[in-house]
Amino acid sequence: MAFVLAFFHRLAPGAIAGELQRAFNTSSASLGLLAATYFYVYFAMQVPSGILADTLGPRKLFTAGALVGGAGSVLFGLAPNFGLAILGRFLVGLGVSVAFVSVLKLNAAWFSERRFATMTGLLMFIGNLGGLLSAVPLAWVAAHGSWRSVFVAVGGVSLLLALLTWLFLRDNPRELGLPSMQQLEGKPEHPPARENWRAALKTVLTNRRTWPGFLIMFGQVGSYLSWGGLWAIPYLREAHGMERQLAAWHVSLMILCFALSAVAIGALSDRIGRRAPLMRALGCAYVLLWLPWLWGAQLPLAASLALFALMGVSMGGISLVWPCAKEVNPPAFSGMSTSVVNTGGFIGPALLQPLVGLALDLSSRGAAHTASDWRTGLAVIFAFALLGWLSTFFVTETHCRNIYQEPT
Repeated sequence: MAFVLAFFHRLAPGAIAGELQRAFNTSSASLGLLAATYFYVYFAMQVPSGILADTLGPRKLFTAGALVGGAGSVLFGLAPNFGLAILGRFLVGLGVSVAFVSVLKLNAAWFSERRFATMTGLLMFIGNLGGLLSAVPLAWVAAHGSWRSVFVAVGGVSLLLALLTWLFLRDNPRELGLPSMQQLEGKPEHPPARENWRAALKTVLTNRRTWPGFLIMFGQVGSYLSWGGLWAIPYLREAHGMERQLAAWHVSLMILCFALSAVAIGALSDRIGRRAPLMRALGCAYVLLWLPWLWGAQLPLAASLALFALMGVSMGGISLVWPCAKEVNPPAFSGMSTSVVNTGGFIGPALLQPLVGLALDLSSRGAAHTASDWRTGLAVIFAFALLGWLSTFFVTETHCRNIYQEPT
């Protein structure tokens, strides 16, 4: 549920952009700053979140994050001016930034290694439901009621989640008097990394097997979030003449197919005991699916919807990046290893979104964007997607088990 709210807040400003501009009497540039505040603090918190998940444990981290995020959501909903809205958005990003890595840490403690990718895919599916809620449903509520009441209510849900987390969540089976996963599988126990976290982080950062996952996230997730989160709808409207609602349905379909694919690919990987071949095949498909847009093809509606759906399906391979990161690093450092690769997925859009805008401005010279201008902008996104796919060929196949060895 915490991750659902993280996805909701991530995409919500796009659905109520007009309402936010009118409420705070702000320019488009300032509106962009308001939306991006979430991403900046989220990116900055990924490695610290991993360290805290490995040292404090997910229960304490989740509870604190839900309290901060809930307070930020309420402040954002009640903010009388732009400055307090920025502060509210900052607190939201700070609070929800701990959710994903904490759930991965919990999955590593509560489930077998052979189930980790399945559980990660399920997590991505659940999280993407928040993305769907922040699109058409939020836009409908804003049109028929008050967007402020939505964020106040979401803040209340976050505060309730903080209470439920503290009461019922446990970091590992031992806290309930149950055998650990290592005991059940006859493997040696891995003590929690509560001391010398700097040495632990250094171990992860100096492990060359960590970095292909970072680059995959940087390229593929960077291009996906930049496309679905910002540029896809303007592109479809300006280059293909679609109405806003129809363009939004394209993006929603892509999100839904990504969610379903993540579940299926995670389960398939665990079943066949392989990671890398699936990541490479799906990454290749994702790159090829960009070609019709680069060529400027004018597709019929059914074909454009199918193309967005397949782009979502091909992104399902991303769900295997986090298992690979966990499986090539010490088990006790699963929070840090997954947070390091996850950082790439937020640096990517932070850099790519303004780069695409710059490419469009330089190509159009301030005029309305033509199909040629859009091909220039999309070429930048394609380059990121290509980098992400090429990085899959440097991933170490783990066969769904931890293969970390101390360097000699």
